[in-house]
Amino acid sequence: MKSRNKKHNILDPVLILLLILIASESSTPQEVEDEREFDYSENGEKGPAKWGEIKKEWSECSIGSMQSPIDLSNERVRIISDEDKKINYRAANATVKNRGHDIQIEWLGDGGSVVINGSDYPLRQAHWHSPSEHTIHGRSYDMELHLVHLNTDPNLQNKIYVLGVLYKIGKPDKFLSKFIPSIRSMIDMKDEEVAVGMIDATDINVHNKKYYRYMGSLTVPPCTQGVIWTINKKVRTVSMDQVKLLREAVHDYAEKNARPLQPKNSRDIFICSPVDDI
Repeated sequence: MKSRNKKHNILDPVLILLLILIASESSTPQEVEDEREFDYSENGEKGPAKWGEIKKEWSECSIGSMQSPIDLSNERVRIISDEDKKINYRAANATVKNRGHDIQIEWLGDGGSVVINGSDYPLRQAHWHSPSEHTIHGRSYDMELHLVHLNTDPNLQNKIYVLGVLYKIGKPDKFLSKFIPSIRSMIDMKDEEVAVGMIDATDINVHNKKYYRYMGSLTVPPCTQGVIWTINKKVRTVSMDQVKLLREAVHDYAEKNARPLQPKNSRDIFICSPVDDI
C-alpha cells in the first residue's frame, strides 16, 4: 500500500508539468494576437477611433485639434518660398525592422539631416504606409513613405519633422528594392530586425521643388502634435508587387496601415515653391 502511494506521489508532478505545457502551447496564439497595442480596424476596440481611449498618454489621438493625416486641397492654401528647407542626407549604417504595424528603416549612425528655419533635424527612421495616409484634392495614393526627423533641443518648440512621399502603381521604387530580401525574411515576424549596411536617404530623391507644408501630428499613437509636415507634390511610382510585400510582411491587422483623414480645423496649408515660381 505504501509503495502505491509513493508511486502516485512521484507521478503527480510529472502530470502537472505536462498539463502546464499543454495549456501553455494552446494559449500562445491568443497571446500573440493580444500583443498589439493598437490596430487599423474600422470598428474594432483598438482601431483608430479608439486610440485616444486605450492609454491616457494617447489622449491627443481623440482630443487633439492638429491631427494628421489631412487632405491637402486648395482651400486656405498660401504659397511661400522654399528657401527655409535644406536637405543634407548621407550614408550611414541602418537596419530594417518589422514593427508589426509597419516596416521601418532605422539609421544607427549619422544619416544626415534637414534644416528647417535654421534648426537642424537629424534623420532617425523611415517607414511605409499603404494606402497613403494623406490625400491631395481627395485622391488617395497606393503608398506613402515617411522620413522621420528629430531635434532633441529642449528649447525647440517643434521637435519632430516628417517628410512624406506619395506613390502610385507603376515602375518599382529603387530605394524600396534595396530591402526586398530583408523584408521577405521577416514576413509576419514582429520585432525581427536585419542589418542592411550603409544606406543613404539621398537615394529616395526627395529634392523636389514643390511641396505642401502644414503643422500636424504623428499618425500613430501617441499622436503627438507640433509635428512639421512636408509632403512632396511630385508623386513617385512603386510596383504592385512591392506594395503587396509590405502588406504581407506586417501582421494582418496592419495590412492597410493608414490612419483615416483628420479634421483640418482651419489650419493653413502652405505650398512651397522656388522663388522664381511665386
